[in-house]
Amino acid sequence: MRFVRELTSWLSGAADADTFPYFPVLAEFHRVGKHFVEKELLALLDKIRAQVSGPTAGRPAPAVGLLRDFLDVALDKWDGRYDYRSYLALRVLRLPCGVDDRPDGEDDGSVAQPDGARRDRDRLLVRLVADALAFELAAGSGATDLLPEDRPSPEVVAKRHRLGVRAASPALARLGLAGAVHDREPAAVLRALAAERDPAGEPALRLSMLPVYVSHDEYLFIRVLQAYECLFAGLVEELRATIVALRAGHARPAADRLAYAGEQLTAAGPLFSLLATMQPTAFRTFRQYTEGASAIQSRSYKLMEALCRAPEGTRLESPAYQQVPEVRDRVHAGQPSVDEAFRAAVRGGLLIGADGELVARAMRAFADAVLQWRRTHHRLATRMLGPRPGTGYTEGTPYLAAVRSIPVFTSVAHEPGRSARTDPTGGTPE
Repeated sequence: MRFVRELTSWLSGAADADTFPYFPVLAEFHRVGKHFVEKELLALLDKIRAQVSGPTAGRPAPAVGLLRDFLDVALDKWDGRYDYRSYLALRVLRLPCGVDDRPDGEDDGSVAQPDGARRDRDRLLVRLVADALAFELAAGSGATDLLPEDRPSPEVVAKRHRLGVRAASPALARLGLAGAVHDREPAAVLRALAAERDPAGEPALRLSMLPVYVSHDEYLFIRVLQAYECLFAGLVEELRATIVALRAGHARPAADRLAYAGEQLTAAGPLFSLLATMQPTAFRTFRQYTEGASAIQSRSYKLMEALCRAPEGTRLESPAYQQVPEVRDRVHAGQPSVDEAFRAAVRGGLLIGADGELVARAMRAFADAVLQWRRTHHRLATRMLGPRPGTGYTEGTPYLAAVRSIPVFTSVAHEPGRSARTDPTGGTPE
């Protein structure tokens, strides 16, 4: 096998991370799906990983770090530690897949200077959506034989293109590129989206696509879930900054952060609509090989939830938080939350009158956005899964039904229906 010869040659030579033959390896994973890769290749990759994971002085060079992360993702099933984070290759994308070391609520300047991090996340979200659309168009035109099973119809591809453009449009507007997507001709839109490509990040984007099977729709599934992880990583930072502002009694920055976070979550609705175009039979085929990986293991989502308010004991000890022990440990250690910071600011006289009501309104609006997201998630899962159990050793849709109404905050009264929105997966979204 050609890729084995290339790997053996690389290993017997300088074994320089900068020259690692990624793409023959990637091609083999794509040819059969991660679940079916030959043991000979996996054993060789494991040997390479042992060599590049040896002791280094200080932080490894970027090329070494990328190679280590890629090999960890490629070998997750081989290692017996396959899960949601490794399935989505979050380390390869440099998305948070754990809990960082910065104490929550520590003022690192992000309250005053949010634009750089926001733009970086917008660029990544655009790149993820653009890559998904490029794959759809390439497969539809016969330009790629990647993931050949269960190709969708041209009508479904066209709908995915429209929904993908809609999903990327808010980020493009914030990046000053709103006019780039007015032309609905697919190739022209992709050229506009490509303007936000990051050459330094392109290898990581390609290496983060390691589907378990050869079903066409798994490509879309992975990219949309990665986009949601990008979104929730951003919400975490907005909530942390909200806590900082509340502790200082700064009502307007706190309300602005919450408003921005809520807008992000609401604007992401078309991503659910994109997922709703998946063919249920295709989804049920590839999910046979994703056992052990479930969105219940999303640390960014759980951290977002816990930063809103500390979960009750039963929730904290449930399978949802047992799957993310780092987040649970931080809650046990007294991690601050928006709920707690708001109560303390009101009690301490830092938020009174109009300031307190301003923040309370922003909290209610953000809570509405979260609750709508949960309801839509449950509806989509029900459509795709029915009564089948989840893949993360969970009960599946009954779990989502049970948790969709958990209060986001308790320090402000929730007013159901005050800002009701249409379910983005309902009907036939265009």
